[in-house]
Amino acid sequence: MIDELVADVLVIGAGPAGTAASITLRRAGRSVIVVDKALFPRDKCCGDGLTTLALRELEPLGLRPEHVPNWQTVEAAWLRSPSGREVCLPLPSDGLFAATTPRRELDAALVRLARTAGADVREGHALLDLRDGSDHVEADVSGLGTVRARYVIAADGMWSPTRKLLGLAEPGYLGEWHAFRQYARNVTGPAADRLYVWFEPDFLPGYAWSFPLPDGRVNLGFGVLRDGSRTGKSMNADWAGLVERPHIREALGPDVELEDRVTAWPIPAGVDRAVLSTGRVLFVGDAARVTDVMTGEGIGQAVLTGRLSAEAITHGGALLPADVCAEYERAVRHHLFADHRMSKVLNGWLAKPLLARGAIRVVGLNAWTRRHFVRWMFEDEPRAVVLTPRRWHRQFLRRPGPYR
Repeated sequence: MIDELVADVLVIGAGPAGTAASITLRRAGRSVIVVDKALFPRDKCCGDGLTTLALRELEPLGLRPEHVPNWQTVEAAWLRSPSGREVCLPLPSDGLFAATTPRRELDAALVRLARTAGADVREGHALLDLRDGSDHVEADVSGLGTVRARYVIAADGMWSPTRKLLGLAEPGYLGEWHAFRQYARNVTGPAADRLYVWFEPDFLPGYAWSFPLPDGRVNLGFGVLRDGSRTGKSMNADWAGLVERPHIREALGPDVELEDRVTAWPIPAGVDRAVLSTGRVLFVGDAARVTDVMTGEGIGQAVLTGRLSAEAITHGGALLPADVCAEYERAVRHHLFADHRMSKVLNGWLAKPLLARGAIRVVGLNAWTRRHFVRWMFEDEPRAVVLTPRRWHRQFLRRPGPYR
């Protein structure tokens, strides 16, 4: 037991948001302690997909594909409309624009990078209490004692213990999305090397997916918006029949076998309503509810907010905590709020099967629509960039991808 540890910043949670923050802080010369109640490698319920946004954020952190044993580069996406029309959207070849990687491996690789950068990462230690002082924050951590820091970055997930300890939790909150996931092996159909997104009529505006992994394995799942019409029982029934849908069975092949257990989890996608900071505490990743409300994707947004929180602290220098928090919140609004609002509008459209069918038809019209839509779908540009001129740049939808 150590009576007191001291650092410039305490990061609570060692997932993508927390590690991105800690690496950015260490490169700026700040001392960092990272605590996580889990021991790595650990699994995280996730679709395992990395969008272009995620890849653009991960590359500068130093993550390389070879750091992740089961990294799979994705070269095209196959969309299926509610009517059964399939459209293939090839991704650009000048860099990587999408990939899949088990979260167990990705998160462990990011923890290693954080340690290499000089962060003091403590696994298996949970946050117990938090006290805000005049010029610091004191945190009681199981097995460590008291940790004293100038700032805290809370990267501790949807049910953030930090948020609860500060009295900011929203009772009964279950997120905007709910998703099911299970791994499958012996995939001999086209899903072995194709990324599928199936817009099933009964899931709209959600979707089902099959994301390829090496050695004939896939990440199989579906995500649906919580709209009050679905219960846990109905979603369990949807999952039980997913693999038996003829087009999904055909894509997977006749010998597919489901592995282990199915996992289900809620997804927070309400950044516009979330408390992003308070006192000397900044919330990032799922703790800030930054997941894309249209797709349920959250890794890119998590890494982005982790970086933005670290930059607000380092750029703030001797500024008051209120100014650091204001800078962070301005950055989050700039990067995410307009896109969140547009995604909510698009969800309303995609909830209608006729409009979803029409959208897929338009996407597949020609090479130009396929090429530009796939870059937009994989977040190569912000969702609402056309409507926010302050974010325009010369290479709009023409930038080479990361990892060239």
